[in-house]
Amino acid sequence: MSKTLRLSEKWFHRGLWLVAFLFAWFLVGLGSTIVGDLPQVEERRSLDDYLDPARAPAVKEAILLARKNAKEAQDALDQAQLRQQSAEASNRAARETFGNWLATRKATARPEQDEELIARTQQLDDLRQAERDALAAVERQQQAALDARQAEERAQNELQSLQDSARSEYLNEQRAQELRVFGYRLLLTLPLLVAAGWLFARQRKSSYWPFVWGFIIFALFAFFVELVPYLPSYGGYVRYIVGIVLTVIGGRYAIQALQRYLERQRQAEAQPAQTRQREMDYDQAQARMTKNICPGCERTVDMKDGKTDFCPHCGLCLFDHCGHCHTRKNAFARYCFSCGTSAKEPAANPENAQGLAA
Repeated sequence: MSKTLRLSEKWFHRGLWLVAFLFAWFLVGLGSTIVGDLPQVEERRSLDDYLDPARAPAVKEAILLARKNAKEAQDALDQAQLRQQSAEASNRAARETFGNWLATRKATARPEQDEELIARTQQLDDLRQAERDALAAVERQQQAALDARQAEERAQNELQSLQDSARSEYLNEQRAQELRVFGYRLLLTLPLLVAAGWLFARQRKSSYWPFVWGFIIFALFAFFVELVPYLPSYGGYVRYIVGIVLTVIGGRYAIQALQRYLERQRQAEAQPAQTRQREMDYDQAQARMTKNICPGCERTVDMKDGKTDFCPHCGLCLFDHCGHCHTRKNAFARYCFSCGTSAKEPAANPENAQGLAA
């Protein structure tokens, strides 16, 4: 149809479609904001809200205390291990020094060094005792760290038991909350879809059609993008059932629309050809003629042979002759393309027509 429109009219139509899409875009933005804020009307609860209020706080406190003790024990263990390593290194170095000195003592066999031998032996015993003390401290800290870890594990197991007991109630409440939020979305989007259907049926060809189509686009987006992804699944049953319902509704509408269209065509084809030709939309008729389609019955007709003047399917006049110059022309044209005479003017005198033809 756009081929038959005036150039300015084409640009106006494009501008109006731009208005429709802009209107839809702003409505979609507003709708998305509202739908996104709908979950805030429900308080979001977690699994901890369903734990036993008498036991859960004590168990959580025990876990925190065990973690604190484990951290302190680990820090003390690290320090004790460093002291043990230092004591081992000191004892090892002293024994090496004592071994060297003892070898010298045997070589020289000097009696005055006996007191020093006793002192060095005592020093080695002290270092050995310090090493044992450091090892004992390490073992104590290892035991403390183990006790803290085991206490934390026991508290974690108890907390896990509380969570397992509360999980069923939590999941049920979460599903119920999701259903309520979905209900809010449905209450918002379903009236929009109904209004869009009414506008499509009654107002899509009105003078305010850009706003009508903008609202229709917005309603479809709100339903299929803002609502459908949040449909409860229940193993796929809900979505399949909704798909079946929508398919049945859409298919029923399509079947009824086809029947209405065929009935209109039968009624139109039953009317006289002149009446049908007079009631047809000019732009629509020109668009179909350019596509070799009969404007009346919408069937394909070969219009390029230069001989077909009537539709072989419904008998509608497709080409006639100018009443002034007798040039073969489009029967739906308002003016003759050859002489510019209006198609509404009466036919000229045959003698004058012959003289013009000469």
